[in-house]
Amino acid sequence: QVQLVESGGGLVQAGGSLRLSCAASGRTFTIYYMGWFRQAPGKEREFVAAISWSGGNTYYAESVKGRFTTSRDNAKNTVYLQMNSLKPEDTAVYYCAATRRPYGSIRSPDGYDYWGQGTQVTVSS
Repeated sequence: QVQLVESGGGLVQAGGSLRLSCAASGRTFTIYYMGWFRQAPGKEREFVAAISWSGGNTYYAESVKGRFTTSRDNAKNTVYLQMNSLKPEDTAVYYCAATRRPYGSIRSPDGYDYWGQGTQVTVSS
């Protein structure tokens, strides 16, 4: 089992920045990818970014490319989502997730095995 704990959400004005953290514990050696998703009220959970646990390859949704950056610190078993130039449409609950599957769909929620509790990000206009 893998446990994920997120932190770093909050309220920020449009154009501002936030950094989310996701600390992993347990059988972290089984993780292949870590992902970030978000879900706004009344909408489906959508892919934001992903990073390979060992190699550091990164993947982004078009809507956040150039504004968000995901990174990892393997020594701390932690991944980060740096969010810059935030927009009101970025408002959502943000979740981190982990998958044990090396060839799954990292852009789909179905491709992940473990989830954090979520953290609220609110961007005011």
